[in-house]
Amino acid sequence: MKDDERSGRPTTSRTDDNIVAVYKMVKEDRNATSRLIADTLGIPKTVVLRILREDLKIRNLCSRFVPHALTREQMDERADLLVRVSECQSSECVGEHSPRPKNLGFQKPKVKTKLIVFFDSQGIVDKEFVQEGCTVNTEYYKGVLDHLISRIRRVRPALYRTRDFFLLHDNAPAHSAAKFRQFLTQKQVATMNHPPYSPGLSPLDYFLFPKV
Repeated sequence: MKDDERSGRPTTSRTDDNIVAVYKMVKEDRNATSRLIADTLGIPKTVVLRILREDLKIRNLCSRFVPHALTREQMDERADLLVRVSECQSSECVGEHSPRPKNLGFQKPKVKTKLIVFFDSQGIVDKEFVQEGCTVNTEYYKGVLDHLISRIRRVRPALYRTRDFFLLHDNAPAHSAAKFRQFLTQKQVATMNHPPYSPGLSPLDYFLFPKV
């Protein structure tokens, strides 16, 4: 004796609509994770994985890193440009017969110099190169501000006398520490709140970098 064939319990997750929805999400964002797809569609993650593997024949591959396509001028200026990118950070979904994706990477420069610059609408007020091996912490930045105040006294004497100037810097830990805020209060230096980044609020791009 044997049972007749029967359809069994109808599926409620692995439906044609969900298969189409998963395909659309993957097509719009190749880096979409199975957990994100499952949470968006309200279906189990295991069902999403079965749809990707069995129905859509899609797999997740890491990018194959290749040398940057340099122009002749870039080759002359940066002959030592190599690929050094951590693996598996840019994997994306590809079809069954799709080639492995490619990613371009850059080698970290052997020499890095940090420059601290203060400027206003009239030009550069003070600049200081950070010595190699130094960390710009609160104590270091207090010394930089001491030098800045001395420079303001020499190059902007009217502003120094009236204290009619404001300091605008980002929200780095050295800039927002309580000890540093107390230091600014003692020196009678007023600060402005750093606004969210916007091209229209970034004078570095249009003023400072061309001069540097």
